[in-house]
Amino acid sequence: MDKSLAADRFWVDKANCHNAERQYHELLSKQGSSANSQSTLVSEIAKAREHIKNSLEKMDVITTLSSSPVSSDVLDRVAVVEKDNADLRNLIESLRAVCLETQNRVTALEKKVNSELSGKASAPISAPATATQPEADDDDVDLFGSDEEEDENAARIREERLAAYAAKKSKKPQIIAKSSLILDVKPWDDETDLKVMETEIRKITTDGLLWGASKFVPVAFGIQKLSISCVVEDDKVSIDWLTEEIEKLEDYVQSVDVAAFNKI
Repeated sequence: MDKSLAADRFWVDKANCHNAERQYHELLSKQGSSANSQSTLVSEIAKAREHIKNSLEKMDVITTLSSSPVSSDVLDRVAVVEKDNADLRNLIESLRAVCLETQNRVTALEKKVNSELSGKASAPISAPATATQPEADDDDVDLFGSDEEEDENAARIREERLAAYAAKKSKKPQIIAKSSLILDVKPWDDETDLKVMETEIRKITTDGLLWGASKFVPVAFGIQKLSISCVVEDDKVSIDWLTEEIEKLEDYVQSVDVAAFNKI
């Protein structure tokens, strides 16, 4: 009986229990939000402090670099660059002066050449004017007659030169072209009298032919041939003519061959 009454009493205070529970949870939520806000604020403060610290460190580095002296190596390099720059400027100025001088000389030469060319071009025009001046004064001048006189003088000079050249050439000794021959004359057989054949061959005479030494040369089977030398003037005696004349001695001569031929 008492237990039922206690349960009834509990449920009678149910509203108060709910209110107490709600208040408790609200209190917990307020405490949690305040803690979160506090942690967020703390983190923002820490970030700001870190940023300030980094900025101060960078400023210290810049101050240190600005206050530190420049190294001697850098100064030497800068000096070398400045010297090279000055040398290049001097070189450019000298080249510019040379170019200007060359341009002036070329201009002067062009003016001189143009003046000379203009003078040469005007000279042939003025010369005929001076040459034709007497013709205007004298109407009786025969132009064709002067040309004929010049042609006659030129022909006379040419004839005199040709005569002098002919006279000079006639005084020089003329070189006569000669040839030395050795002829092999073959008989018909071994019964041919070679001495008589030689005598008949030497009877062939003409201007420019001179017979020389001769000999008998064995051929074969007891047959001999006549080897005879001679000298001929090329302008007067033909070798073909001489061989034909020898071959006309048909009673003695079978054939004629030129064994040797030399110019003298």
